[in-house]
Amino acid sequence: MLTAADRQENGRECLQPVRAAPAAGGQTVHVQTSYGLVPIGWVQSPLKVLDDAPNQRDGAPRAWIRFDERVAEGTSDLRPGDEIVVLTWLHLSPRDELSTHPQGDMSQPLTGVFSTCSPNRPNPIGLHRARIVARDGLHIEVDALEAIDGTPVVDVKPAIDRSG
Repeated sequence: MLTAADRQENGRECLQPVRAAPAAGGQTVHVQTSYGLVPIGWVQSPLKVLDDAPNQRDGAPRAWIRFDERVAEGTSDLRPGDEIVVLTWLHLSPRDELSTHPQGDMSQPLTGVFSTCSPNRPNPIGLHRARIVARDGLHIEVDALEAIDGTPVVDVKPAIDRSG
């Protein structure tokens, strides 16, 4: 049973289940066991079915990201030319696979999904680096995005180049 303190998170009611987990130094911490994601937008793409989606950026078409008006303020500084990372929820991907043949190549040995870019995984989060090429209000067009039409967008971040 959750206590009132367990349900408080940053002053808001949090009704997520909580469990004890081991931490460094033998301490125990309480962690949420489920989390909610709210889409901030959706992909508008010529890719309509999963079989059309290329691996990574190879052959990925231009696409639009349509932001929800509730996040308009957060989009105010996105400009053509910006390099961004788009995080999507790959809503049609199976969530029960823990190993796969990399890139669907059956001659490759089975590999744990956390060592691959497979979209089939317990939390199917897509990670897409793209460049903004146009903006129209709450819509941005990106140069290449391998997500299919209707894919939920859960976050956009600036791409950080670690060279130098």
